Amino acid sequence: MRGPEAAIYFLVCEAVTNAIKHSGAARIAVRTTRTAARVPVEVRDDGTGGAGPTGGGLTGLARRVAALDGTMSVDSPPGGPTVVVR
Repeated sequence: MRGPEAAIYFLVCEAVTNAIKHSGAARIAVRTTRTAARVPVEVRDDGTGGAGPTGGGLTGLARRVAALDGTMSVDSPPGGPTVVVR
């Protein structure tokens, strides 16, 4: 698995796992498209929100994604939803 594919794999696996464990979400959606240069990915859940982008799990995920030449962002206001984007 090359860098971008590995970054996407880790991001989706960890974001879905975190949503299942911590968010109380009833729905989790993974959306991706492909352009000539990128494969953007969005993982969205309808849980309680409040995931801190500096929390241990998300910080570790961001480091793994960065090590594979990727970037990610987290938007998780209290009350939800949580959206993780690469």
